[in-house]
Amino acid sequence: MNTRRFLPGLVLGLVILMAAGGVLYWQGYRLMLHGAAPGPLTPAPAAKEGRKVKHWVSSIDPKYVSDKPGKDPTGMDLVPVYEDEPGMGPRTIAVDPQTLQSMGVRTAKAEVRPLSRTIRAVGKVAYDERRLTLVNTKMEGWVDRLYIKTTGELVKKGQPLLSIYSRELVPAQQEYLLALRYEQSLAKSPFPEIAEGGKRLAEASRRRLEYFDISPSQIEALKKTGKVKKDLLLTSPVHGIVVKRMVTEGQFVMSGMTLLEVADLSTVWVEADIYEYELPWVAVGQRAEMTLSYLPGKAFTGHIEYLYPYLKDMTRTAKVRLKFANPGLKLKPDMFAQVEIKSPLKHPTVVVPREAVLNTGEKQHVFLALGQGRFDPREVKLGAQSGEGLVQILKGLQGGEEVVTSAVFLLDSESRFREAATKMLQPPKLEGAPAPSAPPPEAPPPVHRH
Repeated sequence: MNTRRFLPGLVLGLVILMAAGGVLYWQGYRLMLHGAAPGPLTPAPAAKEGRKVKHWVSSIDPKYVSDKPGKDPTGMDLVPVYEDEPGMGPRTIAVDPQTLQSMGVRTAKAEVRPLSRTIRAVGKVAYDERRLTLVNTKMEGWVDRLYIKTTGELVKKGQPLLSIYSRELVPAQQEYLLALRYEQSLAKSPFPEIAEGGKRLAEASRRRLEYFDISPSQIEALKKTGKVKKDLLLTSPVHGIVVKRMVTEGQFVMSGMTLLEVADLSTVWVEADIYEYELPWVAVGQRAEMTLSYLPGKAFTGHIEYLYPYLKDMTRTAKVRLKFANPGLKLKPDMFAQVEIKSPLKHPTVVVPREAVLNTGEKQHVFLALGQGRFDPREVKLGAQSGEGLVQILKGLQGGEEVVTSAVFLLDSESRFREAATKMLQPPKLEGAPAPSAPPPEAPPPVHRH
């Protein structure tokens, strides 16, 4: 048998078989890589009526985007992406349930409720400066007797404090007695002008004694008895505590010199320091409570009386002055106290947990839970923060919307990655641009002949 006659046909058959095997191998490789047949096994998905298509994207390779329907380089049909489709924003992410569970994602609903804040500060009890009284004399002399000899004594209004001998006091009393006798003698004159002159002289002498701080009772006693006293008795002008004593019995004092300082402690001030960010929560007239460490279980109720219009340079805090009643004089100046100021907002507002807000410095965001593992970031505008871990949302969120309260940083990282990838891979301009043509198919692997 002549084998040379059949050799060309045999070689041609082997070549055809090897070429067919190479094509099958390449098609199998593509199936393994993409998980689908290269050809159109199913008809291309059509756009739904009434919805505007944003663009078309490959279901296999998200890098491939087109403005018209067609096929991707692998032969798969392009999938439409609608503009009104929820969860399809540039930073929207979708997470499978197992990943959500491992991330520990928790959510909470935004509530519409009253918001309040409790400001706690350390205060110091001080004197009410409007209830401090200085006891002095308007004449020079010697302190004959000092009735208040120790600091801290409780005095009542009108109680004797000290007596002063003055060389100016005796002539003034004698002048007053002479003016009284002159008035009585001129009262019988038939001329009204003369009687009126005697009366004016007596009034002028009495007014001089009053200018020396001689009490009306002492002047009446001098008028009744006609006896001149060498000592001037100074009495307490208020109820209070002697907080300073600057005079000693027998001491010579000058006119205008402060002798005693008396403080009325029926009401006291409490000065406390609060931080700058707490200033919007305080106002004059707000109610405040105070407790003392040495009186456990006892609370005092007062109110804010004044906000000082400056800050302390070193601590960057503002001083608040509160007023408290002091029954039984239990509140003593220079005591330290714990102050609580409860400041509610006037109207209910939208609030979320503080952990739900992602603050980047310039902007603040929350992640909305859209359901089915989808999350979308939303920019919000923050308001006041309460001491209960809640923050006020002024803009960007409504009551009832569900936000993420944990793993926010992980979601933000994933969302920013998706946004950057979309911007990088999105065509620069789709309007009027021709549909991107599919790249030429890759050549099958070469067939090796033996």
